[in-house]
Amino acid sequence: MPPPCCTNTSTPGAVHHPVWTVTQYASADLIGRIAYDGHDPGDDPNWERTGAPTRTMYARWCRHMCGIACLRMVLLHRDGHAPSLFELLTGAVRYGAYVQQDSTIKGLIYAPFVKYVADTHQLPGEVHRELDLDGLVDLLDASRMVMVSVSKEIRRPDIDPERRGGHLVLAIGRQDGEIVLRNPSGHTPKALAPAMPLDRFGAFFGGRGISLDPRSTVRRWPSMTAVSRPVASHPTT
Repeated sequence: MPPPCCTNTSTPGAVHHPVWTVTQYASADLIGRIAYDGHDPGDDPNWERTGAPTRTMYARWCRHMCGIACLRMVLLHRDGHAPSLFELLTGAVRYGAYVQQDSTIKGLIYAPFVKYVADTHQLPGEVHRELDLDGLVDLLDASRMVMVSVSKEIRRPDIDPERRGGHLVLAIGRQDGEIVLRNPSGHTPKALAPAMPLDRFGAFFGGRGISLDPRSTVRRWPSMTAVSRPVASHPTT
């Protein structure tokens, strides 16, 4: 059976093997209500499936775990198994990829996250503080998966976003001029695993991201670019 919060879908484009779709919320069928109807994400009967120690902890963190969900997809693709969302989150917090300040959570912070995935999961990664569409295409053509910063409203691609960036989705390949994505907060099956023309994707793209190489393991430190500030620091739905 698929892991909790996951579906298994075939992937066109540069990636020729199935890629799990992992949601940052325990129940994918609640995402639309959370995003647009004011539903409390903590009111989820499946919260324990994420590995959260308490419902309160799940409610505090679930809006911030788009990047963690992306990492889980890459690990599932590479290894066929992966730690739970909250196991991955705990490691990322330990490395400083998230910072808790009073009632706020800042993160995902790219550079410590890349160090975490290299040290703990032997997954090569690289920070791309400035990334244009041509550079993204080059990474995908090199069989990288790329956590890209986009507007959370990429789930509704017909609507122009108010801002770019702030939410992380996983770019896994491209086909026929379209970029193939996995969106941890997609509110429909199509929004969870969308494909869209590259120029339309550019309207949502924040111009930065993290590339990960699921084909190999770390033998020495990957190239990293220092990042001085969180680049996906807002809670997303």
